[in-house]
Amino acid sequence: MARNRALTFIFITILIDCTGIGVIAPIVPRLIEELTGGDLSEASEYGGWLTFSYAIMQFVFAPVLGGLSDRFGRRPVLLMSLFGLGLDYVFCVFAPNIAWLFVARFIAGICGASFTTASAYIADVSPPEKRAQNFGLVGAAFGLGFIVGPIIGGIFSPYGSRVPFMIAAGLSLLNFIYGFFVLPESLPTENRRAFDWKRANPIGSLARLKRYPAIVGLVGSMVLLYIAAQAPQSIWTYYTIEKFGWNETWVGYSLGFIGLTVAIVQGGVIRVAIPKLGPKRAVFTGLAFSAIGFTLFAFASRGWMMFAFMVPYSLGGLAGPAVQGLISSQVAPNEQGELQGALTSLASMTAIVGPLLMTHLFAYFTKPEAPVYFPGAPFLMGAVLTLISVFLVAKALGTTDLMVPKTEETASGR
Repeated sequence: MARNRALTFIFITILIDCTGIGVIAPIVPRLIEELTGGDLSEASEYGGWLTFSYAIMQFVFAPVLGGLSDRFGRRPVLLMSLFGLGLDYVFCVFAPNIAWLFVARFIAGICGASFTTASAYIADVSPPEKRAQNFGLVGAAFGLGFIVGPIIGGIFSPYGSRVPFMIAAGLSLLNFIYGFFVLPESLPTENRRAFDWKRANPIGSLARLKRYPAIVGLVGSMVLLYIAAQAPQSIWTYYTIEKFGWNETWVGYSLGFIGLTVAIVQGGVIRVAIPKLGPKRAVFTGLAFSAIGFTLFAFASRGWMMFAFMVPYSLGGLAGPAVQGLISSQVAPNEQGELQGALTSLASMTAIVGPLLMTHLFAYFTKPEAPVYFPGAPFLMGAVLTLISVFLVAKALGTTDLMVPKTEETASGR
């Protein structure tokens, strides 16, 4: 019962984080315009730098929070992150100029690394055979958050550009209060380790992944999957407007449908499919669906096809939690926070590189002087990266002891 309550809280935590992001998404351009006095084009440039600021901070601080959670426990670090995220939204509510938004994004990037601690918490309270399914809760929360958030933001944005930020702040601070009274600690004292600054930096954290040679290929595959996922995240709106002439309403419907299909797969299908298929088969099944989905998106000729093709693309979500579960099983309990911090740092790196790659591909192949008009190029790149990921996973799963869960002693080689 306590374990289920803890998982429920973690699900709610990530859901609220993602809902907060979704709530403010429709209104950010207008707020930037108000603060800068510029037009939408200029606002988009500021928006790009704000996203960059967020990703950089998350990259730097994810391993720090992971290391702190290994030292002091998951509960205090997670609560601190929730409080800081609420503070970020408060900054946006009262921002008198654009500089305040950058400060808020810095804070959000630091506290957005709460995903690190949340993932470590899931690893703590989940037996090895349940970790992959429970990691799927993260994806389900993402999906639901990006269904609910934009709808809330759209409903309340007519009441003022600051109102959605007020709602996001209230959600985060209410979650902090709820967690303060309900959330138990998941990491026993005997499984904690000393905090080490050499390990609590993004480069050191990534370098320590080499201590686990069996997972290097799996980590590499996750990096490629993260970059591939930036294709729909970065150019979906541009692509559907350019190719099908959609307006913002239809773009919103499509994003909501994506969130719904992702939530169904991550919150329901994964919990049935991974135990039945096993982690290895689940990984390859998910990668196959991802590659098919990306390819279908790239060559879609009618708008309705984008809705239909979301189904195989969303089923590709089987791969991520299965890979993450395999990686987690190779790391000792007192190093789960460090591991999740390193993985979050990798995700943050791809959030810096991926959007630049995908948007530049889209721009290049839609210009009048392009050698061939092909707006689906970013999706095809996603398919290529997924196929490379298949090769890396196949090579990694050839390691004979990969499926053996590691204790503190075996993970350290003792």
